[in-house]
Amino acid sequence: MKTYLVTGCAGFIGTNFVYYMLNKYPEIKLVNLDKLTYAGNLENLKDCEGDERHTFVQGDICDKKLVTRLFEQYDFDYVINFAAESHVDRSISNPEIFVQSNVMGTVNLLQCAKNAWYDAEKRIWKEGKKYLQVSTDEVYGTLGETGYFMETTPLCPHSPYSSSKASADLFVMAYHDTYGMPVNITRCSNNYGPYQFPEKLIPLMINNVKQHKSLPVYGDGMQVRDWLYVEDHCKAIDMVANGGRSGQVYNVGGHNERPNIFIVKTIIAQLHDRLKDEGISEELIRHVADRLGHDRRYGIDPTKIKEELGWYPETTFEVGIVKTIDWYLEHEDWMKHITSGDYQNYYQEMYKNK
Repeated sequence: MKTYLVTGCAGFIGTNFVYYMLNKYPEIKLVNLDKLTYAGNLENLKDCEGDERHTFVQGDICDKKLVTRLFEQYDFDYVINFAAESHVDRSISNPEIFVQSNVMGTVNLLQCAKNAWYDAEKRIWKEGKKYLQVSTDEVYGTLGETGYFMETTPLCPHSPYSSSKASADLFVMAYHDTYGMPVNITRCSNNYGPYQFPEKLIPLMINNVKQHKSLPVYGDGMQVRDWLYVEDHCKAIDMVANGGRSGQVYNVGGHNERPNIFIVKTIIAQLHDRLKDEGISEELIRHVADRLGHDRRYGIDPTKIKEELGWYPETTFEVGIVKTIDWYLEHEDWMKHITSGDYQNYYQEMYKNK
């Protein structure tokens, strides 16, 4: 039976990964570590409470004593690192937190894994161990109207968030190149689906549309993103962890490129028709000043992971957006709970003067 340390398990992608792995593997042990900051919600994992294959630990990936103790207690086969500050707007207003969590936290995990898995005298690693860093296509920067990010595309991050993720990626590869550590990095396009914190575009728009609130759209709304349904991303991470060549990066994208304004209008149309609410219309859209350093277009070339591992995105955007809206409509209590407190204060701060 394989044992995983899953960090950031109570966040959006981490939560979906936990459920994906528990559903797929009858024999597995997941030790799930999360600091439970604003975007970490332990309620996300309530459906696996009582499952002996799942153990939750509240803590910080920067805490060396805690992480060391967990390695000693569980003898992990895999580390899957989702833990990160991930919202670009927050990184612009407070970049230091992103360096602490995304860079220093990653280095601590790498060092603790090395201490547990590496025999320095013999210069050999224990068999069957791997560290997987979950990264983002934002480390590549921005694209023009054509072309795609490949694994060989030079890193050119533009925001404090993407810079912190790029730095973490470089440390992961440094541990591979320096010590021979078995590692992989996945770089995915924009994820969407259940449990996403409602500061991100799709859940934010769903929540605002239902309440007839204004829909803030940066600039002209023509920023293009490659949208990937979160379950397809979880499948890719599992395949890379178990079959990826050590030291390799794998891009994960869905070839579902859509401009932001298209996403917003799709949500408006879906909810207008479903809720039969004439108050839901495109008149709710409000264009606000564009984000500082806003990348214009992202697009992923997933050829490598398709050819080497047989991965492909099963969910088209047309299917995925309906499934996503369905989930949020069916989980109104989740949305109400998570949009209280800090999130509402942050929302007001971000948009009050725009």
